[in-house]
Amino acid sequence: MSKVIGALVKQPARASFTWYLLLILGGALLLTQPFCRADGASPITVLDALFTATSATCVTGLAVRSTGNDFSWFGQCVILLLIQFGGIGIMTVTTYVTLQLGGRQNLRQRVLLVETLGTRAETDLRWVLWQVIRLTFIFEVAGFLLLTLRFQYDHPTMQAFWQALFHSVSAFCNAGFALRDDSLVMYQGDWLVNPTIMLLIIGGGIGFPVLLDITRNLHGSWIDCWDRLLLHSKLMLVGTAALLVLGTVSFLLLEWNGALRDVSLPNKLLVAMFHSTTCRTAGFNTVEVGELTNATLFLTIVLMMIGAGPCSAAGGFKVSTLFVLVLRGWASFRGHRQVTFARRGIPDSVIERATATALIFAALGVMALIVLLVFEQSAEPHGRGQDLFLDAAFEVVSALGTVGLSTGMTVLLSPWGRAIIILLMFVGRLGPISVFAALSRPSRERSIQRAEQEPLIG
Repeated sequence: MSKVIGALVKQPARASFTWYLLLILGGALLLTQPFCRADGASPITVLDALFTATSATCVTGLAVRSTGNDFSWFGQCVILLLIQFGGIGIMTVTTYVTLQLGGRQNLRQRVLLVETLGTRAETDLRWVLWQVIRLTFIFEVAGFLLLTLRFQYDHPTMQAFWQALFHSVSAFCNAGFALRDDSLVMYQGDWLVNPTIMLLIIGGGIGFPVLLDITRNLHGSWIDCWDRLLLHSKLMLVGTAALLVLGTVSFLLLEWNGALRDVSLPNKLLVAMFHSTTCRTAGFNTVEVGELTNATLFLTIVLMMIGAGPCSAAGGFKVSTLFVLVLRGWASFRGHRQVTFARRGIPDSVIERATATALIFAALGVMALIVLLVFEQSAEPHGRGQDLFLDAAFEVVSALGTVGLSTGMTVLLSPWGRAIIILLMFVGRLGPISVFAALSRPSRERSIQRAEQEPLIG
């Protein structure tokens, strides 16, 4: 036991790994209980409970059972708590409670919070934790109030409150869980529900470092505010805006005569904006994903791989990673050795981490896709299953990016297929590099340094 505790203290990645694993197992145990099952629903199996608990804790949204029909109100509360704890980080909540009760943060907690929230080691963590809890509360309460105004016309008062609370928390935590089996298709053209959900998704996905940076510098003129922001915040704001515009325009062009064929012109723009927002991180949908064209599905896969911001509720290899790589490529194309953005240089070590992150994410996705195809489609000839490959690729990236969108394949997966998706959701929430760090041995210096030789690249 002492060796295990020592390993957790020395390697923060192992502590996060352990916390999330325990939360998933505890949530799965609760969801298998009869009081979590709705009247008339079939028993929740251990595998279904484990899948649901993992999807909720890892804020993914993939589901093998109906959240609104198969789980009782108590079961839905368990799912919502798993979403909340998983979304803002378990260490954030536990350390905040410890400090509020008069306790002291130890070195392990400080290191974990620095990694979780993206703060500097010398920062006053009590202030940071308070800001994170405060911002989460503000976003979720604002979303709750706005959604209640709309849902009260469709549900009795208490049910409207519950619907609004559940969807507000699920949206801010980028979980994508909905109480209707068709997600938000019912509100496809609603100009209150859609913008509210989109703002919650963006707020929860852009990352706590960006939100905290904006909070600190939100005074004076817009130009002064922009100049005071950190480089990471500028990268995230510009990158997020660019991807939202790219996704919206692409969806409009690709689905104008497809999924948007019978939608009015203003609502075409609304649906496109919503899909562009949710497919990178959240997993809600206002159109049937299985009805989209192959081109749109492939574009969605690319956006799901990118995800949103570091130290947020979102997955993917992150917007900042993508734009650092784009800036590196652009600098190389122009013959510049230093990568710069907004009058600041980006260190080579950051570029190396970005490259490693993207490569590991892609390699893990490819390996998982191969394994999933072996278990799910190895006996299916290509001629009779031409769409199955795209469905499987979509499912793998959705799980690894903790997005939650699906073409309908999730409920058809075999037990082995569901086990693969569970592992992908877990790895995607913690991050492939963090998982490898948690499972690997501490780094050791080689006693012998080999002579270097350059291979040809490109």
